[in-house]
Amino acid sequence: MRTGYPFCKTLLALGKCRHDAESLRKRGMIETAFTPFQSLAGGVLIGLAAVLLMWTLGRVMGATGILAGLLAPASVYDFGWRAALLAGMVTGPVAYLAVTGEMPPIEVPVSTPMLLIGGFIVGVGVTFGSGCTSGHGVCGMARLSKRSIVATLSFMVTTAATVYVIRHVFGG
Repeated sequence: MRTGYPFCKTLLALGKCRHDAESLRKRGMIETAFTPFQSLAGGVLIGLAAVLLMWTLGRVMGATGILAGLLAPASVYDFGWRAALLAGMVTGPVAYLAVTGEMPPIEVPVSTPMLLIGGFIVGVGVTFGSGCTSGHGVCGMARLSKRSIVATLSFMVTTAATVYVIRHVFGG
């Protein structure tokens, strides 16, 4: 049984821990699974998509920039490639269904208000940072952009600090 606490697995085996996965879920705590192969495969696919977009259309794959351009496209052509790319992102689970015969398990362990607040904060961050993790982290870092390296480092440091505060200060 996996839990969000590092030593709970051992303690659960000894019968000394109360933090099983169900009790954590009831308390609104998030369980983190270590999935290195799935993460690697996802990273490879994102990298290939970024290279394909740059190679075929000469465009940088930044998800927030693509979405923003879809809302105010410069031309019909501009709208078309952006809509096709976003449709591909959204229909990924359907492709998974076609290959495996079942929908991928998707869990959203936070409440709707937390999602809305998180989305707002991300929107503010990508506006001030001139891009998101896909634009800076995948494309900008690959081009050795100093701005993207700084932005990606700030994303990672902020992420680590946020996870620490949420899990260890607020206990969520």
